[in-house]
Amino acid sequence: MYAAATESLIKQAREIKEEELQRFCGRIVKLLHTKDVSGDTVDSLQRLNLIVSATKYARELPSDLVRKLQTVLRSSSCPEQLQVLSSSIVRESFPPSVHSLCSDPSHDSRTFSHVASVVLTQAGNKEDVMPLCHHLLKSLESRLSDGQIPRHALPVLSKMSTVYPEILTDDEVNLVSRKLVDWLRYASMQQGASMSSGGFFSGPRTRQPAPLTEVDGVVTGDFFTVLCLGQSYTEDQWMNMYTFSMIKSWLCALGVMCCAVGADDRSEVDSSVMSMVSATSSSSRLLPPKERLREKAFEYCQRLIEQSDRKALKKTDTELQKACIVESVSVMDIICGEDPSYVYRAFPCIKALYGRLNGDLAYARALLPIAQFYLNHSEIAAVDSEAVFCQLFSHCPAEQFNEPLLAFEFVQFCLLNASVLQDRVTNYRQSFPNLLKFLAWNSSGLIAEFVELLPSLIAPDTAIELLHTILDLPCLAAALDLQQRSACYQASDRTAWDQQGAKVAACLDAFRQPSYRGLFLYILRPEAGTGDTIDRLKMLHEILADMAESPRVVRCAQVVPVLLHVYFNTVTQVRKADEKMMNQLLLVLLERSSQLYNIKTFNVEVQKVFSTHLQALCKLHPPLIVDQSREILELATSSCCTVLCRVTVLNVYTQVWVIGEYLSVSYDPRCTVERITSFFESLEAVLFEITQVRQSASPPSFSPRLITVLMTTLAKLATRSQDLIPRVSLCLSKMRTFACSAIVMTCYSEEDTEEIITRAHELINLLKLPNVAQFVLAPSAGGDGPRWHRDTNASLPQGMRAVSGLLHRHSSSLPT
Repeated sequence: MYAAATESLIKQAREIKEEELQRFCGRIVKLLHTKDVSGDTVDSLQRLNLIVSATKYARELPSDLVRKLQTVLRSSSCPEQLQVLSSSIVRESFPPSVHSLCSDPSHDSRTFSHVASVVLTQAGNKEDVMPLCHHLLKSLESRLSDGQIPRHALPVLSKMSTVYPEILTDDEVNLVSRKLVDWLRYASMQQGASMSSGGFFSGPRTRQPAPLTEVDGVVTGDFFTVLCLGQSYTEDQWMNMYTFSMIKSWLCALGVMCCAVGADDRSEVDSSVMSMVSATSSSSRLLPPKERLREKAFEYCQRLIEQSDRKALKKTDTELQKACIVESVSVMDIICGEDPSYVYRAFPCIKALYGRLNGDLAYARALLPIAQFYLNHSEIAAVDSEAVFCQLFSHCPAEQFNEPLLAFEFVQFCLLNASVLQDRVTNYRQSFPNLLKFLAWNSSGLIAEFVELLPSLIAPDTAIELLHTILDLPCLAAALDLQQRSACYQASDRTAWDQQGAKVAACLDAFRQPSYRGLFLYILRPEAGTGDTIDRLKMLHEILADMAESPRVVRCAQVVPVLLHVYFNTVTQVRKADEKMMNQLLLVLLERSSQLYNIKTFNVEVQKVFSTHLQALCKLHPPLIVDQSREILELATSSCCTVLCRVTVLNVYTQVWVIGEYLSVSYDPRCTVERITSFFESLEAVLFEITQVRQSASPPSFSPRLITVLMTTLAKLATRSQDLIPRVSLCLSKMRTFACSAIVMTCYSEEDTEEIITRAHELINLLKLPNVAQFVLAPSAGGDGPRWHRDTNASLPQGMRAVSGLLHRHSSSLPT
């Protein structure tokens, strides 16, 4: 979200009129024709940049302004600030400037990079960027005086090969590969020359080049890498750094081109011989350029991993070591994927690295590429990877859930490998309590990723526990918050506790109480299997009641309905034939409808989801009504207690409706007359109780909709056991008296009372003809099929016309 002032500026930029924009552009053209660059020129270009960037579509600018901006963009004598602004404006404007900019690429490094950014953004196909590509390759071959073009060419070349991997011919790939090998492996080992003043009486002189050092201060003894330190660097050392930064994307983009030359003509024997040749660096010069690049990149990564074991003198160098580990392992993973012979050379190094980093939370992010390496190559090398993934899924989420970058990368790792993790990593699905800690703490930033990831976490043996865990996600967010606060403040430091606020301090006290330890241990458990839920859930909600208004808890509660929809849609599609699970799901819906963390709007939103999927479950498996008849009746008939309170009333409608819809012998032969009568009598008692009009009675607190749903459900049940028709007719005949009573009319609107009376009138008229009533109120299971509504020869349209005529003829027979 932007600040109010920023929002206002963006709105003004989007709503600017075309005439005003043209006048503004004309003023900018005049400013650009002046020789001196004023602050007004920069300010105007910044405003124009905001205007063209504020909309999704490209704004059309006057042709003379576009030409002038292109001139500024290609002029090496212009200030860089003007070039940056011109590049940004041209990228977002119309018409495209690809062809005019590619006609004469600049040899100036700074100008070239700005022009390339525009070309790559606006190019529609590889032909548009071909001139730029040729210019890049020429700059790589030549040795220009300033020595800067290759350094700026590499990022552009990396981007180009990623977007258009087929743009380079095999000879061009070989050219780039040879250059990358030279820069990657053969950079100078001395620091760059620096100028010294030479003292007061002498002129400036050049210092003797000093040797490079490792991060621990020791003089470097092997070839140069990005972890070699110096006061200044030579041009080939800078190219070494740039090369390493792009080697991963280069290997990924080229894919097949990074395989051996002439792969179609080489036999497996030739391939194995090539791999044997590549095993020794002394003979690596015999390899083709792309094979040699792979070999040198592998050696480079091995050296970086060795260097990362050194104790850095500066914190910034420690962070650089971590980044180099992540990048090196990823590059080695790509190389091993292209040539499996490297797997046996890589695994000793990777295993030693894992043994060194395992258990060090500071290197948690580095464990992800290591785990990726094990996932991709452990089977080839016959290496057991179970311990790696057990450590990864059990410790990282539990101990570093509050690291946003790690959380994002961890979830991305799971998404990328979800299918493989399900098949090969036994504790992946068991670790969902830990994985959901990332979501509970970073809910707003990870909801899209977890919507995609959640289906892979659903397993038959833990599906019900996962549902309970999703419903308890706000409790988990509150518990994690208390865990963090408890770790920061000692119990003896009451002053620090009191500064958190009275409510938080009370929750912190409860968090440290031994009697509540079991509750928090369960909600913070690292893996599934300890039970679907806990008996003292209500007590946990009471303990955490003061955390219900915490912003983190509220944000977490907002994602629960979204996850519930994903969960139920997945289960009903994948496990729809599993009747045992369907019964368990229905029980959870019934039990948890009154056991939710009391957060503003949370209960109502969850009840809406429950209502939707209760209907879907019963439609998918109508026998569920009979299977869970006792539980359904207990909840649906407790109208004088908790069911009619505003928290759960949304779900009552659905529970009553599914009884009338699916309690039928056409869905389940167990729906005997006795069972139907049992349901009828229970719901009849509910309707009788809530429609009693007494002088001392308080005004009704329930919705009129509940009354109409109850009336309709009783009528449906009566059509299936026609001995009940007189009882329901008598009950319906009293609805006018109820709706017209003074106490009811003070609470309900005229439309509500009319709806009750009309529904009673319609049902009484239908029940006068039991066969017609059964046809209308309880149609066959296929009644919602298209044929019953489109085919004029089918019985449903004719029946509806007959019923319509019947109701019109008896329109005056209102109940008295």
